[in-house]
Amino acid sequence: KQNTSSSLSLQIYYYADAQTTHTTYPNGLEVLQFPNNQIEKHHPDGTKEIVFPDQTVKRFYDGGLEETVFPDGTVVKVEKNGDKMVMFSNGQKEIHTSQFKRREYPDGTIKTVYSSGQQETKYSSGRVRIKDEEGNIILNKK
Repeated sequence: KQNTSSSLSLQIYYYADAQTTHTTYPNGLEVLQFPNNQIEKHHPDGTKEIVFPDQTVKRFYDGGLEETVFPDGTVVKVEKNGDKMVMFSNGQKEIHTSQFKRREYPDGTIKTVYSSGQQETKYSSGRVRIKDEEGNIILNKK
């Protein structure tokens, strides 16, 4: 829904049965406020934002990107193709794709588990350890 009229005024509707307020601003922003304190914002550019009662914020972008920010600072981004990135408040980062899952630690250590089950750990010291799908070490290079 888009309104190109510059004379659009502020519109506020209250739905008594649902106890929900629907506000439309002159710039096209629509805000829905629910009785449980959940707030949904629908931006004119197609972005949708939901603020949950626990202050978790979920955003849906026009290109398919989905982003969630949790109260502890953890951020989860999911691409349209399903790839997922999790950035934890402790500095660790996790990446999930159809080919692998990887965790990156603040000290530079990177642990990767491939869809085949093979595991690879690259330590910040330069050491590399690779395990096969049964957990047997097949490379331990220092």
